[in-house]
Amino acid sequence: MNGAMLRDSTIKKILRWGWAVALALHAVLNALWPLRSAGVRVFYGGARPGDVGGPLVKVKRLRALFPEYLWGFNVVYVLSNTPYLPGLALALLKARRVPIVHNQNGVFYPGWYAGDWKAQNQRMARTFRKADYVFFQSEFCKRSAERYLGTREGAGEILYNAVDTVFYRPLTPQEPRAGRAYRFLLTGKIDNHLFYRIESTLRGLAEAVNLGLDAVLDIAGWVAPDAQARTKALADELSIADRVRLTGPYTQESAPSIYQGADAYVMTKHNDPCPNTVLEALATGLPVLYSDTGGVGELVGAAGIGLVCAQSWGEPQVPDVKDIAQGMLDIVAGHDMFSHKARELAVERFDLRHWEQRHGEVFTRLIEARLTEEKN
Repeated sequence: MNGAMLRDSTIKKILRWGWAVALALHAVLNALWPLRSAGVRVFYGGARPGDVGGPLVKVKRLRALFPEYLWGFNVVYVLSNTPYLPGLALALLKARRVPIVHNQNGVFYPGWYAGDWKAQNQRMARTFRKADYVFFQSEFCKRSAERYLGTREGAGEILYNAVDTVFYRPLTPQEPRAGRAYRFLLTGKIDNHLFYRIESTLRGLAEAVNLGLDAVLDIAGWVAPDAQARTKALADELSIADRVRLTGPYTQESAPSIYQGADAYVMTKHNDPCPNTVLEALATGLPVLYSDTGGVGELVGAAGIGLVCAQSWGEPQVPDVKDIAQGMLDIVAGHDMFSHKARELAVERFDLRHWEQRHGEVFTRLIEARLTEEKN
């Protein structure tokens, strides 16, 4: 680790420690504050709302329905990606019988996290074990938590991430594909350690083109400079440079148009727990070609093609290049059926309104249970 990286790491640790101290003090002061029984009054455990990143977007969505109360709250909502509440704060909440709801995404393991993954899981497990209710973002998230965070007592359910199916929707009418290249799309934040996503897709595309497929690939989102250079070099090496386009970062407001400009989505990330990008693709009517690891297969079902891939917690795995190429050919051949299933699935299973409703139902039930317990 160089000096700059060490300095940044130290600064982050200090800020994290300071934030934990502030939250502990906040919990102590709240212990002197009367609990309110009327309505749902949520405290989000120190997590911030925002437009980029799963935890920030979730908090923003929920705060639109359930505004945050820093004082006098009667339920606490914590996300596994932002386990800011220290042990003292959790102990005081449990002593006051304030219900804790925990949203569990993925965990830390050697295959993708180069740091002290055991310590990170210990931080995450504090709330996971003490929560009165856990929303698991997928069956894969539940299995991962049981493997790396340990067993817990208490209720929970699988509640997949959600997508605004009004905001993300297919273009009507859709542009005819006849006479133009079929357009695959890859999105996300691609740092150097995730370059394998791009590499596997490029190699699959080159093989499919050699088999006669007229197709191109858009790579949308932030891509690390080194990964950009490697992308261009590999595309040149594979003789598909004219078929690959790096379109750069995009905003949440422009995201639907990114998906609407494509025909199908490619996801070869290994062990992705429950990616919002896949839900956005489905809602836009895009078939999904994916590595059958993690929780992606639970989302896609009949709306795409899962590719056999080795399972590992030790290092990322990708499907065989020939399988990716054949998957691309099969996606194109079955496009209309896959596209119809994609939109149908997004509306029926992953619409934002159901996700919001379940949170409200669980919040209300836990608050009412505490009130009933106090009366008895």
